[in-house]
Amino acid sequence: MREYRMKSFGIYWLPVLIWMGVIFSASGDAFSAGHTSRIIGPLLQWLFPTISAGQIAAVQLAVRKASHMLEYAVLSWLVWRALARPQRHQPQPWSWRLAGIVLAVCLIYATSDEFHQCFVPSRMGSVLDVLWDGCGATLGLISLWVIGRSPVLRWL
Repeated sequence: MREYRMKSFGIYWLPVLIWMGVIFSASGDAFSAGHTSRIIGPLLQWLFPTISAGQIAAVQLAVRKASHMLEYAVLSWLVWRALARPQRHQPQPWSWRLAGIVLAVCLIYATSDEFHQCFVPSRMGSVLDVLWDGCGATLGLISLWVIGRSPVLRWL
């Protein structure tokens, strides 16, 4: 029984915890706007020599917010998988209750992540970022719903 629990934890919850660790590490100084702009800005200038500073700033903002959304879309997929525990050839039906729980878990983690950023000198916590994270988690859940409704995509 204990071996089954450990295997189940490793299969379903360990990926969630690892991904939460990835999100947590991205909330540190290394991924602050100041550091990521040192990469994105020169790359954009190399690709588009006539790009303006305002356009670079807009692209950097879009990349950062898209990153928030992607991080939390993946988190919602992993939390859904851990809670639904689908078996091969036995897909779990869509559950609005489960989707609500997954969204709540993602929003709680997003809030704690933004709180963590309040203590990083080069970062600041933002309620708006929690909303971006929530949008990403919602898009992740919508994609699961679409996949579950599509007979062609169900095998994923």
